[in-house]
Amino acid sequence: MTDKTVEIPVQGGDGNFSGYLALPPSGAAGPGILLIQEIFGVNEHIRSVAQQYALDGYVVFAPDLFWRLEPGVQLGYEGADRDHAVSLMQKMDFGKAVEDLRSAVETLRARPECQGTVTSVGFCMGGLLSYFCGVEGFVDASVCYYPGGIANHLDKADRLEVPILFHFAAQDGHIPLDQVQQTRDAFSGHENANVFLYEGVEHGFNCWARKSYDQHASALAHGRSLTFIEGVREWE
Repeated sequence: MTDKTVEIPVQGGDGNFSGYLALPPSGAAGPGILLIQEIFGVNEHIRSVAQQYALDGYVVFAPDLFWRLEPGVQLGYEGADRDHAVSLMQKMDFGKAVEDLRSAVETLRARPECQGTVTSVGFCMGGLLSYFCGVEGFVDASVCYYPGGIANHLDKADRLEVPILFHFAAQDGHIPLDQVQQTRDAFSGHENANVFLYEGVEHGFNCWARKSYDQHASALAHGRSLTFIEGVREWE
């Protein structure tokens, strides 16, 4: 597995920002994954997720979405780090973040190693942004892990034309079960939408660096995500 930092041109030619690129073993080509960070930056955990998907055979690109505020920030999950992460999220312009993600996808698709589909995969804030990527239609599919604030944006569901997969935690203190049901209802007529609920786990269950990490739910969700992404390739 090879990894490196890659520069991304900003929409409109206003400079560059960076992204973390992880390639499959031996430089093999593969489908693309746009990996979208939590509020904690492109930290060790996000890089490890990128490496995991790269070892699965994907070309994975994780752009730094806080570059306008604090380029290269990497934060932990508790105390002052958590407070700082929340502050960065509150200051971030989500519209510009979606533009940056579009730029990152263009950069990813232009790489010779990236062949075939590009799927966005995001966690929490990144899960919501993954949904926005699908709504805007510049990815071929979207995977959304516990997307915070999703209930406030379900009015966009009828604009979504690409396949989408949601992973929710049943004990999520940020996304109550009624919002999970609202998401199910919003996508009930979508041919290629799936909503999975993981019993007995909390927000952030995929992240091994958090107290809420759950190995079983994480492995199950990862397997379902891989099956979904490969299905997208077949639908193309």
